[in-house]
Amino acid sequence: MKHNTNVDIAFTHIITRKKQTLVAALGVTLGVGVYLFMNSLSSGFSSFSRDEIFKNSAHIKIYKDEELSKPISSDSSRISVILNPQITTLSKKIINPEALLANVKKQPYVTSAIAQVSFDAFYNRGKAQIKGSGNGVNMTEYDAMFNTGKYMVAGSINALPGNLNGIIIGSGIAEKLSLGLNDNITITSAFGVVKVMKIVGIFTTGNSMNDQQKSYVNISTAQQFVKEGPSFVSTIFVNTPSADKSEKYVSLLQQLTPYTVEDWKTTNADVMSGDKTRSTLMNSISYAILIVAAFGIYNILSSTITQKINDIAILKATGFAGKDVIRIFLLEAIIMGLIGTLMGLVIGSILIGIMSKIYMGGPVGYFPISFETRLFARSFILGLFITFCAGYFPARKAAKVDPVEIFRK
Repeated sequence: MKHNTNVDIAFTHIITRKKQTLVAALGVTLGVGVYLFMNSLSSGFSSFSRDEIFKNSAHIKIYKDEELSKPISSDSSRISVILNPQITTLSKKIINPEALLANVKKQPYVTSAIAQVSFDAFYNRGKAQIKGSGNGVNMTEYDAMFNTGKYMVAGSINALPGNLNGIIIGSGIAEKLSLGLNDNITITSAFGVVKVMKIVGIFTTGNSMNDQQKSYVNISTAQQFVKEGPSFVSTIFVNTPSADKSEKYVSLLQQLTPYTVEDWKTTNADVMSGDKTRSTLMNSISYAILIVAAFGIYNILSSTITQKINDIAILKATGFAGKDVIRIFLLEAIIMGLIGTLMGLVIGSILIGIMSKIYMGGPVGYFPISFETRLFARSFILGLFITFCAGYFPARKAAKVDPVEIFRK
């Protein structure tokens, strides 16, 4: 019976103080709406950044790091002498890559693995020259891992396999050198190898660095550019079931090879740092707004307690315990918070819907923001938690009211 009375009193306070209730609810609405919108924005940008990374980067890569020639030392005089230290000739060469690749593919946590030969390239047409990077791959396997065919704007990736003089170039290279499909282009490697190649495809990823520098050739052609034999491989790319667990798979793969095993987060540490900074900034702003909203509820309940101090004293004098008073004011806070949170979710949804329909053009397409159930759930729980905390302290203050002291006044 007393429980029903507590609910009736709380609803009476809510209804009789409509303006204050609305102001408190609107504060929560603003906080929850902004929190949901900004976190959806941050999540959208992070997803977009990750998609951009995985256009050309695998979850894990295996390669041999560069090594400098060791110094000549003299033990008798305890003097170390370095004579013309240079990068060793075998620094980038993986020994027996076929066996390593086959071993990697056998691992149950590996979904796909491919070999690549990369080289510094110069794209020439007449006197015009562009510096870039060539990539020798099995194009069929490469497309299966990175979905390169999705970015083709001319030609086809199927025209490259088996065509030793074929090349697929970025749209930036084609534009700068005024080249098109089936045109010839002269490629010079850093090793002085010169070849006239036929353009069998043009791609555009929207990343200017890739589109203006990158090209793909058959892996055997790339081996010729670096003056190496058919067993030469510079990098092995590996994909796993979960990119987020790549660190765990790195330690497992490292047991199979003495070469450097590096996950995509380490390779793209600068991008990850930028994402973390952006996420922290947006979270800080949204949390600050929620805290301001919580202070609004705190002030309104504190004001209500001050104005209703005599009523509280009467309630306690007629047998209401302190916990009943706490329940009354906590219920008021939760009602205000529930109204504000639900309205905030609606406002946040509207903002997300509007932004998701804005076309940005280029590789971005539509604005990178989307509805995520986990963010809605987190916003709802956080909105109620903040209002609960904001209501608890004034409620506890009301529970400590001494009716005798109030009646004396």
